Amino acid sequence: MSQETCTLATQLVRGMGSFFKNCECSRQSRCPHPYAIRYRDATGRQCEETGYANQTAALDRLNKVYDEKRNTPRQKADLKRQVGKQRFGEYASTWLPRQRHYVPGSVRSVNQVLNCHVLPVLESRRMNTFTPTVVEDFIMSMEERSVGLAAQQNAFDTLKKILLDAHRRGGITENPLDGVIPPEYIPRKITIPTLDEIHALKAAGSDELVLLIDQMSGCGLRNGEAYATHPDRMVADDVYRITEQIDGRTRQPARLKHRKPGEFRESPMPWTVRESILRFERNHGVGANGYLLRTQRADHWAHTTLNYQWEAAKKRAGITKRLTPYSLRHFFASNCLSNGIPITDVAEWMGHKNINMTFKIYRHLMPASVGRAARLLNGGL
Repeated sequence: MSQETCTLATQLVRGMGSFFKNCECSRQSRCPHPYAIRYRDATGRQCEETGYANQTAALDRLNKVYDEKRNTPRQKADLKRQVGKQRFGEYASTWLPRQRHYVPGSVRSVNQVLNCHVLPVLESRRMNTFTPTVVEDFIMSMEERSVGLAAQQNAFDTLKKILLDAHRRGGITENPLDGVIPPEYIPRKITIPTLDEIHALKAAGSDELVLLIDQMSGCGLRNGEAYATHPDRMVADDVYRITEQIDGRTRQPARLKHRKPGEFRESPMPWTVRESILRFERNHGVGANGYLLRTQRADHWAHTTLNYQWEAAKKRAGITKRLTPYSLRHFFASNCLSNGIPITDVAEWMGHKNINMTFKIYRHLMPASVGRAARLLNGGL
């Protein structure tokens, strides 16, 4: 800043910082422009803030910052400084192993997002230099590279988690996401199979595929959760407890997505699903540790197993519509919402971390909610 624009700069106690007006008014003490402050935070990085109405407000903020610095233990201040000086790539490589709640599939997804979209742009940047402007420039760079909105949102969400973690640990003083407008991905229209198509797939599929179709369309399970189908999970005649999933690549049991180890969720179990599980157990018995779905060479299904059997059944059934196994989850949600079940319950049964995602994908399936509300309000009038 030039000498002319900071004529009111006032030095305070050594190390406390300064306050000033960044204007060219001849009588700055009486002009309406706000005061700004400049100081060094606990990591040694110079910071500047503006928007203070008077000297008292600016001094109060400087006093608060100075007290925080003096009361911060030396070891903690050194840690903050160390975090702030790290390159983003280095920090991200230490952040991911600390996310112990991530299942293996989530770890692979985050690594893919980092390597494809985030690290090529931000890997060498120091953590204490991240500001809202830097984050907005990153979003703009993805737009310039014509990155899809879904990929943009995934990249932004990953970056956001890493930066907020560094902010919480003191490596970034101010919130680097303050005021940033994230990219908004609007899910495309989902494809829901009809009941006739589900019956056709079951008629053309193996007994194993039939069991998986019943679990996903009837209880709303994810692929990996259906691989872990177990008779003991029927905790009541109409309740199925989901306690784990089978990783679709490693074929090994893993904890549920968005759940800590040992946590579970429960889903309503229609009579047809219960009969499907019991029938399969009678006809084929159980495999290792009681799991039902297995192959001749492995104790558990994998994504390759499902993809092969799904495409074969579609071909035999003559279905050309763009249906994937995940479409069965959409059928479950549609079945629930069209029968008046609250979307909050549907989100819980499907294991969504945030109900906003459930609203984005399935709100249009709620039967004429606005029209129904209008009729009810009219009756009250």
